[in-house]
Amino acid sequence: MRASRLVSTVLLLQNRGRMTAKELAEALEVSTRTVYRDMESLSNAGIPFYAEPGHDGGYELLDGYRTRLTGLTAGEAESLCLTGMPGVAADLGLGAVLTAAQLKLTAALPAGLRDRAGRISERFHLDAPSWYQDGDHTPHLTLVAEAVWNQREVRMRYERWAAPHEVARTVQPYGLVLKAGHWYLVARTDGRLRTYRVSRILHAEVQPATFDREPGFDLAAHWRDYLKQFDARRYHGTATLRLSPHAVARLPDLLEPAIVDAARRTATEPGPDGWIEVTVPAESAEHTLPQLLKLGADAEIVAPRELRERIAQIARDMARLYQD
Repeated sequence: MRASRLVSTVLLLQNRGRMTAKELAEALEVSTRTVYRDMESLSNAGIPFYAEPGHDGGYELLDGYRTRLTGLTAGEAESLCLTGMPGVAADLGLGAVLTAAQLKLTAALPAGLRDRAGRISERFHLDAPSWYQDGDHTPHLTLVAEAVWNQREVRMRYERWAAPHEVARTVQPYGLVLKAGHWYLVARTDGRLRTYRVSRILHAEVQPATFDREPGFDLAAHWRDYLKQFDARRYHGTATLRLSPHAVARLPDLLEPAIVDAARRTATEPGPDGWIEVTVPAESAEHTLPQLLKLGADAEIVAPRELRERIAQIARDMARLYQD
């Protein structure tokens, strides 16, 4: 670990030029005292740098010095697919190796390409969670990720919606998926692939037993199929709506993609008032009503009758509540 940090220190100075002890400490996630000790070790090893005291001082390699210690470790190579997602890498416990891999790659580039790579990281950033909500609290994510890397079984206690709400499972973790700030574990249990929300794992232990992954398993393809099946399971009914032009324009911002796509496919020609009629997938009334209420008076439920009566009652109750 210390040897890797010393190499990273040299690469930082090589890529960025002069750096203070505080800047090095922040980049390497160590104390400034550790930086002082490391710099002394590098000096004893013959690395040609000089240090300038004062506010504008710092450490800097002598002109022309370049290290060729740019070989990637296995962990650093695995982390390269996450170079555009530093937050995700940190969640998975790969933050340090990702930084080291980026430093080695940058050090191997010619000066012009190094500048371009630096500009990209300065000007593009991925923020995975959706608006108006934070990502899940996932204290067991790093442990689960380790089990995924090493194909180790995981014994866990899991909180689910159905009764009994708390269950114990031994799973074979195939992969992790990050969707809209939420982490999901795809794992084989009792001979079937299932999906678990990582934030609902109450306790987890990596087991000594290893497992063989299903040959040809494609995580991305599996997740696409899972989403299609998920929508098919929860949308067991339909609703017919009349929508104003204003509601049509706001649909992508207010409703789920499956509903928006169905509305576009089934839309009739606008009437004299500009309103259209659409047929969209619907869950139970408890789930559908809050969605449609977002459209306010720009949407009218035509069918089913039960849903129309429910929303009419909500409108009457709200009118009484706000009546002077």
